[in-house]
Order: sequence, then structure tokens, then C-alpha cells
Amino acid sequence: MSSAPTATHHLGLNDAAWLLAESHDAPMHIGVLAIFVKPADASPTYLSDLVTRWRADPTVVPPFNYQLREWIRPRWEELRPEAVDLDYHLRHSALPAPGGERELGVLVSRLHSTRLDRQRPLWECHVIEGLERDRWALYLKMHHSQVDGVGGIRLARRMFSIDPQARGMLPPWAVGTVGPDQSGTPDRSRPAPPPTGPAPGGGPGTGLVGQGLERLRSPLSAATSLGRTYLESLTNLHARDRAVPFRAPGSSFNTRINNPRRFATQRYSIDRLRRVAKAGGVSINDVFVTLCGAALRRYLLDLGALPDRSLTATIPVSVRGGSAAALGNAITFLYAHLGTDVADPVERLHAVRGSMQHGKDRLPQAGRTAMDAYTVALMTPVLAQAVLGVGGRVPAASNLVISNVPGLAEQRYYDGSLLEAFYPLSLILHGQALNITAVSNADTFCIGFTGGRDSVPHLQRIAVYCADALDELETALGR
Repeated sequence: MSSAPTATHHLGLNDAAWLLAESHDAPMHIGVLAIFVKPADASPTYLSDLVTRWRADPTVVPPFNYQLREWIRPRWEELRPEAVDLDYHLRHSALPAPGGERELGVLVSRLHSTRLDRQRPLWECHVIEGLERDRWALYLKMHHSQVDGVGGIRLARRMFSIDPQARGMLPPWAVGTVGPDQSGTPDRSRPAPPPTGPAPGGGPGTGLVGQGLERLRSPLSAATSLGRTYLESLTNLHARDRAVPFRAPGSSFNTRINNPRRFATQRYSIDRLRRVAKAGGVSINDVFVTLCGAALRRYLLDLGALPDRSLTATIPVSVRGGSAAALGNAITFLYAHLGTDVADPVERLHAVRGSMQHGKDRLPQAGRTAMDAYTVALMTPVLAQAVLGVGGRVPAASNLVISNVPGLAEQRYYDGSLLEAFYPLSLILHGQALNITAVSNADTFCIGFTGGRDSVPHLQRIAVYCADALDELETALGR
């Protein structure tokens, strides 16, 4: 059978930028750590049987069969299944006893540190056994040029079932990024609402005149928003109220990074966060960002390195429509203060709420094409630092990235194993050595902290301080 490619696909600017910005010390892949509890009837060979079955599955679908070609104009070459070496991409590991959270974190930190091989499709899948309490883990990483956080969640929805009795389920590379989940039931997970207004041709006035006007408004809105953002950045107007790029205070997170990574986790009950949000008159996302600000304030105070001004975060925002394809990136960004200069937890909560609202108000009301152009223009200075290798030597756009990705609304299973936790792992850059990303999993809010091993010492403390910050905020709000 021929192993010649079946098709080619050129990358858009947003996706190609992640390839151009990649270096040995700053690989541009993202990942997920899924922790499962084995079913009660699992045999002693449950995991080895699963891995054997996965290796024997000949189906490899996009983007798992995409091979990178060319550099001037990058493109994906779609390989035939027999040309994908599953023995390379699928790894089976075991934790040293006792197989606790620390041992798992050490292994996953090491796996997340290594760059994906560009001579092969850009993904790896690791099945990890030996976790205490009869659990096992799946670590999957893919290049950010192929998938963003929301696209990754869509893959998870298709891969995991809501049926605890489902067996013989497909591996991720046989599921891909298009199609229903394996249970055959409708996906009732909450979609990621786009922050934009009506896309061109939609909403009121959808006739030819209405469409023409919308096509004019969309790029105008994007250009106006971009102009306001960089005008305020250049002039430092409203610096106390509105976060803008390249006005973040210097911090220990904005240094050069080395290849090794650290990874830490934290989990909350979503109901608990919802009660706090209701008591404070804010959203769950506002609470999450505030907890990050409180934890970072305490962490930097420990180091004697807290800036006088508030830290600034880059906040990714999905602009993917409900029926949009899941391959590639459909995100833009806003900037927000974290209230690290505010000691009182309730005052910090409302300071973060106000800054987040300013950031949302600045987003353009634009369709997909204009929004892509806006995002490229907004992020070009940031990615240019990465491409030119000057990150950490010049002022950073922000101090860190904080992201909240809408996740899995229902309890999910894989071959009868209950999905207990679902942690995101992200990328970091020279000049931006910390990323905090959250994903919902049924009734749990799962947070992954990804940092440079040398740039962010004692990363686990930030996760612990986030838990303490929630206790403090509950007390302050009278909960």
C-alpha cells in the first residue's frame, strides 16, 4: 500500500506563528493530564490490554496524521495511517511506588519539558500506571499550531463517554477532532461563547446591504480597538484602571527560561466557587483570576519581590463559534490587572472584576476574519520577541498568562474508568515563565500551573496559596 500523502493544508498566520516562535527552551506544545479511577471489574491486565489494543488500531485521523512541511509557507501534509509510527507516539510508563501525586507530577513535568519531533506528526500519548488508589493517568501533548484549549476540550468530549458501561473505545488518534463523542449521545457540555458581536452576514439586516455594512464595521471595530489599546500602552493613560500590553511591572516571572518545567495542580468544587461568585456579585472567572492574584501576591511577598503595581495577566478568549472546526487556533486576548497591590481580598475581587470588564469592553465586535487580523496585530510584538530571542531582555507584554477553558459539563468515562481529574498543561515563553490554566470537569474546577523550573522555584506553593486564598475570600464575604 502506498504511503504517499493524501492531502495538504496550509497554515493560517495565527497557527504558523506558534511554529516560528518555538525554540529548544520554549517548545510550543500544550497538553492535558487526565486521571482515571479503574472500574470495579478491571482485570489485573486492564491497562496493558488497553495499550495493546491501542497499538493495534490502524486508524489515524487528522490532526494526528499531519506532518509539517516547508518553512517559508508552512503546511500540513496528511499522511496515510501506515506512515504514522504508533510505536513512537504511544508510550507506556509506570510510576515508582507509592505512585502518589508528587511522583506523577515529577514524571509529567519531565514529559512536558521535551520538544516534539518535527520529523514526525506533532503529538505524543503517554499511558501511566501505578498511581495509588487503583488509578491511572493519560498525558497527551500536541503542538499549539494544531490545537488551542477549546479545540482540545472538543477532542476530549469525543474521546470520553458519558456511559460508564462503554467498552472497546477508540484511542485519541482514531477519534480526531471532528465527529460525535463515542457514547453516541448528544454533547450537553456548555459551549465556549464567543465574545464578539454578530459575524458578517448574521443578525439583523442580513440582506445584501446589511452584509455590506457589517463587512465594513467588522474591520473598523478591530482597527479601532487595536488603536485604543496601543495608544493607551504608549501614553500610559488610565494605567491604574486598565491593563494594557507592555505596561506590566517587572517581576521574577519575566526572565529568561530554561528547558525543564515544573507542573502543579489544584482542584475546587464548582459549587463552592459559584457560591463565592454569587456572594461577591461577580463571575466564577472573576473569582478564579482573583485567587491567582492573591496566591501570586503571597508567593512574591515570600520572595521579597512583590512589585508596587499590580501584576498584569494575558487572558486568552475563545472566538470559536459553536459549529466551527476544531483544528488550529480560534482565540484572541485581553489584558487584566490581578490586584496584587491590594491587601484586602474583597477589594481585590472588585478590582479584578473592574479590570476584566475593561478588557472585555475593549474587544472588537468583529467576525472571524477581522478578529484573526486583530489577534495577529495584537500579538505580533509578543511573538516577535520569541522569534528574535529577546524575550526576558526587553519589557514583557504581561507578567503571565491566565486562562479558563470551558470543559466537560458531565461526568465522563473511558472504558469504564471514571475521569476523576482533567488538568491542562500549557506553554511558557522567554519573559513569561508562568501559565495558569483551568478546565472544568463535571462538578470540579481543575487548575494546572506550568512554570519554568529555574524561573519559578517552589511552584507548588502557588497552588497551595490558591487554596488558602479561597478560604480567605469565603471568610471575608461572610460565607
